[in-house]
Amino acid sequence: MGGLGRVLIAVYIVLALAATFRSVYQIISKFDEAPVAYTLSAVSGVVYIIATVALIMGIRSGARGSGRTWRGIAWAALAFELCGVLVVGTLSITTPELFGHPSVWSFYGSGYLFIPLVLPILGLIWLRRTGRATARGFDASNEAA
Repeated sequence: MGGLGRVLIAVYIVLALAATFRSVYQIISKFDEAPVAYTLSAVSGVVYIIATVALIMGIRSGARGSGRTWRGIAWAALAFELCGVLVVGTLSITTPELFGHPSVWSFYGSGYLFIPLVLPILGLIWLRRTGRATARGFDASNEAA
């Protein structure tokens, strides 16, 4: 795994912990103030956990078998995350009264330095690039057999 993969996973770990613990605190202490925002923060935390685990397991498992399954899960989690950031970000600007308080994805993740917007894009690019490299290596090994 190259440097970008390690950085992506490290940032996902930090974001998963931050979003999850923030949402747990908010749900326990003040859920009635902004249930939609706090639920969305919890959803984002779960998505970040799934993405983190899928990226790690996809790398560890390689190109065959469960590695492909984990990479597929990573693709789905990152695509869901990007859609969530875009939808919630847009709604938080056009109809902020829906949320009450900001969530992790509000205003395209501005409360998290826009990392929630940029991270899934970088992750999808990385998955595509590493998938192509793996496929080339895998195809080459099949042709040699």
